[in-house]
Amino acid sequence: MKVGQLSADGIERRSGVSLWRQIADKILYAIAIGDFTENAALPPEVALAERYGVNRHTVRNAISALVREGVLRAEQGRGTFVLSRKRLSYPIGARTRFSTGLQGQTTERHIVLLASSVEPASQRVAEGLGLPRGADVIRLETRGEADGRPVSRAAGWFEARRFAGIDAAMAETGSITASLARFGIDDYLRQSTVLSARHADAADLADLDLQPRAIVLVTVAVNVTPDGQPIQFSESRFPAERVELKLSAL
Repeated sequence: MKVGQLSADGIERRSGVSLWRQIADKILYAIAIGDFTENAALPPEVALAERYGVNRHTVRNAISALVREGVLRAEQGRGTFVLSRKRLSYPIGARTRFSTGLQGQTTERHIVLLASSVEPASQRVAEGLGLPRGADVIRLETRGEADGRPVSRAAGWFEARRFAGIDAAMAETGSITASLARFGIDDYLRQSTVLSARHADAADLADLDLQPRAIVLVTVAVNVTPDGQPIQFSESRFPAERVELKLSAL
């Protein structure tokens, strides 16, 4: 499995976003990708100030904001701790499936088709599917829901000629796996996954019911048939406050 590493952007002192908010966001990123683990103490303010290249007062303001937001817990004389939040654990491995991946953690799970279109394949989609750039592909925009809450938003691309009608199948079945079965694909494997994290964009905020500055975990993946033929290129976003990604070897 290929796992992309989140880049550590420098502090933007003229971005219009206050320094303490930028540090708070960096701490949120660190929590989202597991650098700072739940129930564990944050490093001391002086260490965080050195890590992010700011003064302790800026770090202190960032920590205070995250305490107010319910992300951190400050204990007099002991330090600041990352609060434990109950999140769904979504496994990513050789057979990554939305419904079975959340089985045992939720009562009801389904995928909603938000939109579909036929478009020319971009360079990255074409490379993922083994197609010429500009070849027609079907794009499906979907939202995964569990127990009535949105837990993922995804875009998936399929070769248009081979999978004509997959949008109708998806609208009817609410399942990528069931839709692919209608095209004679009874099994498929995850060939690669690249993982990163970023702030939610406007579409994520609306479709995942998130607050501004929320963090989403992003997976870019290629699924293939058992004999290695690419069938799906996808980009999925998961709200870090609700979902953790559990990686296993492919």
